[in-house]
Amino acid sequence: MENKVKGFEPFYSSDSQILILGSFPSVKSRQVEFYYGNPQNRFWSVLAEFFGETKPTSVADKKAILAKHGIALWDIVTECEIKGSMDSDIKNYRVADIENLLQKIKVRLIILNGSKAYEIFLKRYRDIEAEYIKMPSTSPANTRFSKEEWFDALSRVFKRT
Repeated sequence: MENKVKGFEPFYSSDSQILILGSFPSVKSRQVEFYYGNPQNRFWSVLAEFFGETKPTSVADKKAILAKHGIALWDIVTECEIKGSMDSDIKNYRVADIENLLQKIKVRLIILNGSKAYEIFLKRYRDIEAEYIKMPSTSPANTRFSKEEWFDALSRVFKRT
């Protein structure tokens, strides 16, 4: 697998109720070695607001909010050729073994963060038994982001605080 970049291992706990799948870590995320590392990405702001928490800034704080609220994170692409951070630049990728992860945790909902994650997920997991939903990407590049759609999706499993 020459010139391939590896993503992150899944983050989850035995209490995870939602699995959020992105496409592949951005350059900034790879630099900080954790999901949604670009401070302009709306992901952590949305979670913090939904749960009535302060927006986490450190990796330790991000992991703590995920564990506290039963959220698992992973990317649908675990390894690929990519230059930069654009989903359109993901080439020759390896798909995450979601079925294996779902044997370890019993999630009630899979949220697919953006069109690319959804597209790749459907190629391999269209018939998966778990409920899944496509959400607008939290990326700062997405001009059609909707916080309300995210709140509605999270409300399927959690009560907003």
